[in-house]
Amino acid sequence: MRSVLTGLVALSLLNAPAWAEAVDLELVFAADGSGSIDDDELRLQRQGWAEALTSPDVLNGIKDGPLGAIAVAFMEWGGPSSQVLIVDWHVIRDAASAKVFADRLTSAPRGAYGYNSISNAIDFSVRLVETNAHEGTRKVIDVSGDGPNMNGRSLEQARADALAKGFTINALAIRRPGSGRPGGPGGMSLEDYYGQSVIGGPGSFVEIADETRPFAVAARRKLLTEIAGTAGAARHAGR
Repeated sequence: MRSVLTGLVALSLLNAPAWAEAVDLELVFAADGSGSIDDDELRLQRQGWAEALTSPDVLNGIKDGPLGAIAVAFMEWGGPSSQVLIVDWHVIRDAASAKVFADRLTSAPRGAYGYNSISNAIDFSVRLVETNAHEGTRKVIDVSGDGPNMNGRSLEQARADALAKGFTINALAIRRPGSGRPGGPGGMSLEDYYGQSVIGGPGSFVEIADETRPFAVAARRKLLTEIAGTAGAARHAGR
């Protein structure tokens, strides 16, 4: 079965540029670095993703792919003019390569400022994928945040443009105890808002991090689903 999958991947990459490195997945982490995220919460997010990427079950999931490798980049977003590339594209195929990425992530300085332009973060993530040196069978933008889109261009349009280019957008809703923030119009929950307005594409879903599910646990669950290319444990299904 693995040989059949490998053959299908090879066929899908025949039209890729000669210089592009083939991977199973191109994944952009688009993490909330806005004014609502204090330094402790920023560190919690980065450490959570680092722990998830270096965990044995995630590494085994990567190895089980047809090519056994994924390309990842990490950016943080704030206001409309603040999208910061924290860690540039890096191929993860084993524990050593995952640790390199994790170390870069946890040691990088903070850079984003302003409030909540998820739409501009999606646009920035699309450009990151379109200009990288990798070619994957799937392209995923992984938005994590603790609030709704507030500024920038239309979120509906940014989402639609990304989906038209073959991207899948998933989300991780960070629910902080006592924040009292509604996720969207009418006081809907943050996960419902992300499910209706942010995610989209094949198998898209929302994961939740809260007082009952630590960020690192939610991040690992989410990564395992994204690497496998299925959303069996999805909270919400996108288009």
